[in-house]
Amino acid sequence: MTNTVGIDTTLARSYVDDGFVVVPGLLGADELDELKTDIVRLARGVYPCPGIEPVAEDLPHDDVLRQILAIHFPHAVSPVMLRYLQHPALADVLGRVTGAHLPHWDGRVKGFQSMVFVKPPGFPGQAWHQDEVFIPTRDRSLVGAWVAIDDATVSNGCLWVLPGSQRSGYLYPLREHGRPDEFDTAPESYGFDDSEEVPVELEAGSVLFFNGYLLHRSKPNRSEGFRRTFVGHYLNGWSLLPWKPRQRAEDLNVAEIDSRRVVPVAGEDPYAWKGYESDAGAVYIRHRDRPRVADA
Repeated sequence: MTNTVGIDTTLARSYVDDGFVVVPGLLGADELDELKTDIVRLARGVYPCPGIEPVAEDLPHDDVLRQILAIHFPHAVSPVMLRYLQHPALADVLGRVTGAHLPHWDGRVKGFQSMVFVKPPGFPGQAWHQDEVFIPTRDRSLVGAWVAIDDATVSNGCLWVLPGSQRSGYLYPLREHGRPDEFDTAPESYGFDDSEEVPVELEAGSVLFFNGYLLHRSKPNRSEGFRRTFVGHYLNGWSLLPWKPRQRAEDLNVAEIDSRRVVPVAGEDPYAWKGYESDAGAVYIRHRDRPRVADA
């Protein structure tokens, strides 16, 4: 595992200016193997949870994985995935970039969502979007940490980003894209010029950190292999997470809503007194044609 202590402030500066930064070699080969093994365990239903049913023991691992686009919230049932959501190397970088745009930020970070993308050969990508549309924060501090378990290339559907598109803090509207062969069922963001997009190709073990307002997309996997990734979403430890809208008069005001499906990652959680929620019912497998739910 690479020691990130020597990373200087240019990392945070690049993140604030461009909306993303790549740190190579954060995870080693043994750690990537551990993630690959645990993805199979999740896919086969080894961890009991309502959203994943066990599969036949005689079905080969690759045949199981070839049906899966993504697994949502695996850390809620897998101690391995929880450990990687809180991985020290990720936490070190997150403690530098998450609130780098905030003048008095003290490095506190909490994690919220984990996802595993399997993305078998022939599976679609995801159209332009901003993660903050789905996971709101109070201070524009949402960060995605995108861990390449396999090499991520243009041919197998790496991420493409629009550098600097996070700067205004504008959330673009969504619409149906009408291109099911190219993208999954999630809607696409629109209303911007995407001519300056760039691919982010990563060697296995490298990590892309990107802001929740950054426009990004992926394209279909046109290779013969899987494009497996582990993705964690994080935010400033001081930010509330207004996950659910106010629906009744007796509900909390929007400014007070704070989902506690979080885990401390860097520094102490100032809201630890509220307790934590962990719901195995949140875990589910998303197949190629299954719609993405609102919390993803």
